Amino acid sequence: MTPPATEARPAGLAANMPLLFMALLIVDSLHFVFARALLPHLPPEMSSFLVLAVGAAQVGVFQAARGDVRPAIFRRHWRFFIVVGLLVAASTVINYAAVAFIDPGAASLLSKTSVLFALGLSLFWLRERLRRGEVLGALLALIGVFIVSFQPGEYLRLGSLLVLLSTFLYALHTAVVKRHGEGIDFGNFFLFRIATTAFFLFAFAAARGQLVWPSGMGWLLAFVAGSVDVVISRALYYLSLRRMPMSIHTIILTLSPVVTILWALLLFGVAPSTLSLVGGALVVLGVALVTVRKR
Repeated sequence: MTPPATEARPAGLAANMPLLFMALLIVDSLHFVFARALLPHLPPEMSSFLVLAVGAAQVGVFQAARGDVRPAIFRRHWRFFIVVGLLVAASTVINYAAVAFIDPGAASLLSKTSVLFALGLSLFWLRERLRRGEVLGALLALIGVFIVSFQPGEYLRLGSLLVLLSTFLYALHTAVVKRHGEGIDFGNFFLFRIATTAFFLFAFAAARGQLVWPSGMGWLLAFVAGSVDVVISRALYYLSLRRMPMSIHTIILTLSPVVTILWALLLFGVAPSTLSLVGGALVVLGVALVTVRKR
């Protein structure tokens, strides 16, 4: 897979990067909430497939309405899409299974260990480099993630191990996309990425004998999750990834545990612990150092 030339970056979108990232942080923190909400209605293999299928259908309809579905792009980059689709499918189905063993808040916090995997891949595989101020910010953010994520009682459970495996697979997919996918037309990249993921999730569900018809509530939850957690969240994720180094992108996304704490307080009335507040403050400080230095 030879990396194609990077497409032009619209100045208007670059100017709105803070708003883009703010929206991404809000929707990104809901991933495990949707997975847990679907758990009583469908097996993990079927619910994850249905969510991705809804997302693929929505993006497909949008691209068709624009008259911009180009199968030649898939034929040209089919190896890339198969690798990315398989990695994301495996990561997604593992996450949907993990919430049976670990609560969504803890799973979301633990998944931020992705910063360790992603920074390692970006520095040693993609050969990105951080300046001194960015290294300091990265270290502070990592310390904050460690404090928030590895609190007593959460990291030796089966659910936690599943989340860590899923997190590594997703970080690996991000590195593959950053290295080989930036020059692919965004609309078609997004369509074929979601479609191949849905295909592999369908294969997983069929192999496990979990292809069951959803209830009305199952359909409703899958539609909402597909719209928010796939179409909106992943579109913002890949747009922001195209406009900054993977290392910086990863460090800024460490703010997600802070947003997760706010969601937990708002939706479940769970007040953050002192350790969570300390870790969240370090994450905010680390991200601030990186973004100010980058600017």
